[in-house]
Amino acid sequence: QVQLVESGGGLVQPGGSLRLSCAASGSIFAINAMGWYRQAPGKQRDLVATITSGGRTNYADSVKGRFTISRDNAKNTVYLQMNSLKPEDTAVYYCHSDLYTNPLVKSQYWGQGTQVTVSS
Repeated sequence: QVQLVESGGGLVQPGGSLRLSCAASGSIFAINAMGWYRQAPGKQRDLVATITSGGRTNYADSVKGRFTISRDNAKNTVYLQMNSLKPEDTAVYYCHSDLYTNPLVKSQYWGQGTQVTVSS
């Protein structure tokens, strides 16, 4: 079994910062991409940022220049540094991983989600 466990969400004022972490554990052979998605109430789940095993990153236009994704391959952990937060960043943030549990089987996994609320 594979688990993705997120941490770091919370309540922050507009203009503030938060750092999310997500650690993957279990029967992992290799991890390809890791990333973050978010879902606001009544809306679909949208991509925030992704990072490949080689460090190539991709960001949603709405967070470019404010959010930074990084990963520690030795710890199977991905981070999302969120700066200059806006009320419209309020959502449940989900960690996602595209990984191999053996050399032949690749699957996608999701974390349980962590709430980020930006409000004064």
